Amino acid sequence: MSRPTVLIFDVNETLLDLKPLKNSVGSVLNGREDLLPLWFSTMLHYSLVENSIDQYHSFGDIGVAALQMVANREGISLSPEQAREAIVPVIRSLPAHPDVIEGLRALKKQGYRLVSLTNSSTAGAEAQLQNAGLTDLFEKRYSVEAVRKFKPDGATYRMVLDDMGVAPSDAMMVAAHAWDLAGADHVGLQTAFIARPGASLYPNANKPDIIVDDLRELANQLAR
Repeated sequence: MSRPTVLIFDVNETLLDLKPLKNSVGSVLNGREDLLPLWFSTMLHYSLVENSIDQYHSFGDIGVAALQMVANREGISLSPEQAREAIVPVIRSLPAHPDVIEGLRALKKQGYRLVSLTNSSTAGAEAQLQNAGLTDLFEKRYSVEAVRKFKPDGATYRMVLDDMGVAPSDAMMVAAHAWDLAGADHVGLQTAFIARPGASLYPNANKPDIIVDDLRELANQLAR
């Protein structure tokens, strides 16, 4: 593995702790916090549907629709307004994982160029990073809204590469999601998997170049 010059970070779950969202979503699903993974996977599923049919709604809008679908499946009455209130204000104020600020600062000190790339809308992503105290740690902050395609579509990663002026092999995608890394690998990026609790790799995809538990460990690995 050659040393990358640009590190591209996913935001939700990779950098930000989803626990408050789990609590909020659970509260409108009659206390069923266990349904958060189903809601999140449903949201991702329909973002890929929109990619396939060349349609685009914001990730927030898809999240609201997905939460209504989960509620309907469980026989829970949930209005669009209730679903949006459970998601949007909370996801925009998620805290960073404890290792994130220290890890990002260490990587910047080592000379890496840091950018973020998220499925969240531009406005949503800016609010998330600002509220988590991460904005100034990134050289640039990208949203898939610019290309109206969701990760892991190749257009999202190529957008960042083109704007940063780097070849795929000179960039590394950092994420806690195997599907995100599979998309980045397909475009030719190096990949690093952050093994957040509950995250797992996809056995049918190429193994990531780096597998670590958190960003502090990533900084240690890339310092070698």
